[in-house]
Amino acid sequence: MSTYSPSLRIELITTGDQAGTWGNTTNINLGTLLESGICGYTSVSVISANQAFTALNGAADEARQQTIALTTTTSANFAVYAPPVEKTYIIYNASAYVATLYNSTVIGNTTAAGAGVAIPAGKTMTVWSEGTNFAFQNTLLVGNVVGDVVGNLTGNVTGNVTGTATNATNINISATTSSDTTTSLVLVGAQATGNQLPFIDSGLAYNANTNTLSTDNVAIGAGTITTTNWTITESAGKLVFSYSGVAKFSIDSSGNTIATSNVTAYGTP
Repeated sequence: MSTYSPSLRIELITTGDQAGTWGNTTNINLGTLLESGICGYTSVSVISANQAFTALNGAADEARQQTIALTTTTSANFAVYAPPVEKTYIIYNASAYVATLYNSTVIGNTTAAGAGVAIPAGKTMTVWSEGTNFAFQNTLLVGNVVGDVVGNLTGNVTGNVTGTATNATNINISATTSSDTTTSLVLVGAQATGNQLPFIDSGLAYNANTNTLSTDNVAIGAGTITTTNWTITESAGKLVFSYSGVAKFSIDSSGNTIATSNVTAYGTP
């Protein structure tokens, strides 16, 4: 009597069985079932809040496919259940609702065996399971990423990040080393609304090495404002105005002023 492999449910012929017909079984195994597991595609219509993929021994089914597109008539978020075996899937959620994928505790039921993965509406994701818990496939991305990131991005980004940060509480960008002067944050100069950051224009740049915020010919650092030739520095409770690095004028908290040259009252600056 034939048995079936645990993960892809391929028929395993007992030695000596199916004389004269074993070729048909082998063709189904190789030409249909294995191909489905490696490169197969199917579309599954979900009609209830919890629905299991079909999983059949030695015959075509949903759960064996490599790529699955999900649609729904539930008008709500839904969950789908794969057999409790090792498997990698590419899931396209073609619905307008969040789809969550779980392993079932037993083939065909809708009881979650462990952790699931939520796939947002309209998104495609690669996921994998060790038979109990589903997880997202990649924790390291190399190359260009085109699309949306939903959730927190934690780790290192080597390259450029372009797009919109929605409801981002913190955006932390660190240079690779203390001598890295190439790391920069470019802010597009659109009108700030809601909880967006109200930066003035895209010419605004921050240098993490010198702790300086600059735009055009003006730089603001820790206690220092620098233009093309002038520098205003707070020192010992005074503001010191320097031209080309030479102090020319100072004023303290009491209003006392010191100048290296004449002071003219009521003149034209």
